[in-house]
Amino acid sequence: MKFSLDKQEKYAVLSLNEENLNSMIAPDLKSEFVFLRNEGVKNLIFNLGNVHYVDSSGLSAILTANRIWKDYGNFIVTGILHPSVEKLIKISRLDTILTIIPTLEEAIDYTFMDEIEKELKSEEE
Repeated sequence: MKFSLDKQEKYAVLSLNEENLNSMIAPDLKSEFVFLRNEGVKNLIFNLGNVHYVDSSGLSAILTANRIWKDYGNFIVTGILHPSVEKLIKISRLDTILTIIPTLEEAIDYTFMDEIEKELKSEEE
């Protein structure tokens, strides 16, 4: 599985450098998600900018990450550029479950804004 990882203080960006997110890649991707969570990555941005095809195993890996980060931080999917990937996510109604943000820059901004909101809420309590 080819990917790049950009770790920052408040977030990490995992960019999949594969055209297909399928049953050949999904198990390794799930392992990487678990590894990152165990390393303490609070907010993960998953960039699908290079992905042209996703199958049910790929969707399962994405849902696994969403479950891992629920109640811990943010799991954001970004870079859905290919129409077949967008169509599959809509047909499977994952667009109602996942946090999907169009661009990487907007996803990073979202992460910072969410962190600020959480800090302000904790100060109020």
